[in-house]
Amino acid sequence: MKKKLSEMKYGEEGIVKSIEGDLKIKVAGIGIRVGKKLKMVTKQPIKGPVVVVVDKSTTSLGLGVADKIIVEVEK
Repeated sequence: MKKKLSEMKYGEEGIVKSIEGDLKIKVAGIGIRVGKKLKMVTKQPIKGPVVVVVDKSTTSLGLGVADKIIVEVEK
């Protein structure tokens, strides 16, 4: 099932399927690219950042950025 990265639940894993526009270049530097597997670690309440693990590295993304990344979630 495809969903926005910002919509993933705690502990969910998925494969990045698409990244909106110029954001591809910005997030590539932190290892987030189409085809990469990532895991949702935590989400901060009230429009706070999300924290994900990509290639054994933990990183946080603003909610606006996470809204522009589409992930195929594993069931």
